[in-house]
Amino acid sequence: MATTEFIAAIELSSSKISGIAGKKNSDGSIQVLAYAREDAASFIHKGVIYNIDKTAQALTSIINKLESQLNNSIAKVYVGIGGQSLRTVKNAVSRVLEEEGIISQELVDAISDENLEVPLMDMSVLDVAPQEYKIDNNLQADPVGVAGKRITGNFLNIVARASLKKNLEHSFEQAKVEIADLLIAPIALANAVLTESEMRSGCALVDFGADTTTISVYKNNILRFLSVLPLGGNNITRDITSLQMEESEAEQLKLKYGDMLYEEEETETPAVCLLEDGRSIELSVLNDIIDARAEEILANVWNQLQLSGYEDKLLSGVIFTGGGANLKNLEEAFRKRSKAEKVKTTKFIHNTIYGFGDVLKKDGIQNTLLGLLASGSENCCLQEVKPTPVVPPTPPKPADMFGNDEALKEQEAAARAAKAQRDREEKERRERERKEKERKEKEEKKKKKKEGPGWFEKTFNKLSNEIFSDDDLK
Repeated sequence: MATTEFIAAIELSSSKISGIAGKKNSDGSIQVLAYAREDAASFIHKGVIYNIDKTAQALTSIINKLESQLNNSIAKVYVGIGGQSLRTVKNAVSRVLEEEGIISQELVDAISDENLEVPLMDMSVLDVAPQEYKIDNNLQADPVGVAGKRITGNFLNIVARASLKKNLEHSFEQAKVEIADLLIAPIALANAVLTESEMRSGCALVDFGADTTTISVYKNNILRFLSVLPLGGNNITRDITSLQMEESEAEQLKLKYGDMLYEEEETETPAVCLLEDGRSIELSVLNDIIDARAEEILANVWNQLQLSGYEDKLLSGVIFTGGGANLKNLEEAFRKRSKAEKVKTTKFIHNTIYGFGDVLKKDGIQNTLLGLLASGSENCCLQEVKPTPVVPPTPPKPADMFGNDEALKEQEAAARAAKAQRDREEKERRERERKEKERKEKEEKKKKKKEGPGWFEKTFNKLSNEIFSDDDLK
């Protein structure tokens, strides 16, 4: 049976393009109805599209796979935008009133519009995260209705290279896929994996991805900082290939034997792992390679947190997610290399997910895709439009070309009056003729009555009396 109501979302990450369709239940859970993915390593690097044609082909393939599973057509999809050029830029706009007054919505809107006019070289504003407004010397989350003379709007503009959004839109346009909404992928992820308490008390979400690592800082339920590092789990994997092996085998070794706090046991024979070609590699050598690159990534994460200015205000600590967060002892390694005490890893979103458990595992890899799905609200199913019956157009009433001619109007009025007069005279004439005819008929009857019966009537009456006399009847 065809599914007629669902939400569809697509994530374009560094290593793959993933598509998903699902239905939200009343209890907050999500029923996944379709899932598809295509490898994108050859045309998308660090979240940036470099080949529009190949991206469009992959998008078409994903849509076809999803529609096949749904047994219905997709009208539009929610799309996540990310990439290494994504970051936040602070901006402040101030206004001084002539005299103290009440801050109006119109003034706040004008300040917001002015914020968008800030010049950015080769960058475009994708979204704006409003911060608190400063009215005189007080901070207000909602300034409308507050009395003051000076207002300063603080904004956090989420920006990226102009080509990032342009190439993404061109790819979807070429694939003939309509975008329901362009969502900031890190924000959709944060809404799906962070609790309201964590966002209010302050936390840093670190999405340890394949080619990029995204740091998002929240405080008082407001996004305060966002930065993307061009480093990820694939950098560790590629470093392991220096031991003369393919990336696929290096990835397996990283996941199976990788340990950021690896310590060699005191034995005569060092621990080793066997490769597919029969060679053996000491685990200490493998983990030295892993630790060197992972430490570089974690050091950069801590540096970004310090740049945010919130490293000592994160009461809920640092929260890791993403595929790279599966590295053993990652949390403890970050504690040792930073001043953060609260560090944890979240490997799945809040919502309960039903269906496709074989690919939507609780390993953090699909968290952004599921976050995009959870952020969607509109039905993405292509609805059949019933044909509207064609009603023949009503012919226009002929225009009165002489409608404004006063002389012509007087002539028409005179003609109507003359016609009415003729109609009255004709009616009176017919009435006179009727009465004259009735008069003549009455006079004719009176005349006949005075003269008595005629010769024929007399003769007929005489004969009748003779024939029907009383003697004959006897």
